[in-house]
Amino acid sequence: MVALTLPKNSQIKSGKTWPKPETSGKLREFKVYRYDPDAGGPPRWDTYYVDLDDCGPMILDALFYIKNKIDATLAFRRSCREGICGSCSMNIGGRNTIACTSGIDEYKGKITIAPLPHQPVVKDLIPDLTQFYAQLASIKPYLQTETPRPEREWRQSQEDREQLDGLYECILCACCSTSCPSYWWNSDKYLGPAALLQAYRWIADSRDEATGERLDDLEDPFKLYRCHTIMNCAQVCPKGLNPAKAIGKIKELMVERQA
Repeated sequence: MVALTLPKNSQIKSGKTWPKPETSGKLREFKVYRYDPDAGGPPRWDTYYVDLDDCGPMILDALFYIKNKIDATLAFRRSCREGICGSCSMNIGGRNTIACTSGIDEYKGKITIAPLPHQPVVKDLIPDLTQFYAQLASIKPYLQTETPRPEREWRQSQEDREQLDGLYECILCACCSTSCPSYWWNSDKYLGPAALLQAYRWIADSRDEATGERLDDLEDPFKLYRCHTIMNCAQVCPKGLNPAKAIGKIKELMVERQA
């Protein structure tokens, strides 16, 4: 597998242009990134025409139309189609987002669809997120406590619970991390916006008792401090979250503990 490094359109060969369906309805043109490392050959752009009168309103619907009615070899991830699982994350029209909540009518003219940038490509629109999930696991995204387990549940006040708003909603689609230049350059060392957002989610949880250990683990020139507040992460998040703000909160805590 090779990493997709945001090549210009001119650097990827034009592939097959599929014939337009015979219809009196409205057609929409899609250019879709195609690449199969196991089959060999360079990446290419294939062109498809989708009959909007025979297709749902979302980009994911168009991908299903292409796969079911034009080209069954097209590969992409999808799951619930409700915007809560992050499975169908990809680069649409030059922007990282999820296909199930992106309306076709939100884009003008020809629509380009590619896998998330700067990740190894498994096939077509499927990126290899092995490293992304390993980085998530490294921040231990679960409740850590030392006090005896209560008989029923770990409780917290409504005010403490509100501190988690804007953090727990992350769907791990990887749109933010793969849009971050700092992550592109240092993805082997920098944890990236998604993992750091999750790290702060547990640091901010009043029930968690491992705040010191979590901050110790993040005190590293690359894990945390490669964030330069470029804000791409907040701009592309399909859930409207702000990972850069969470990262800033972690940095504030680092300063406070050294004061």
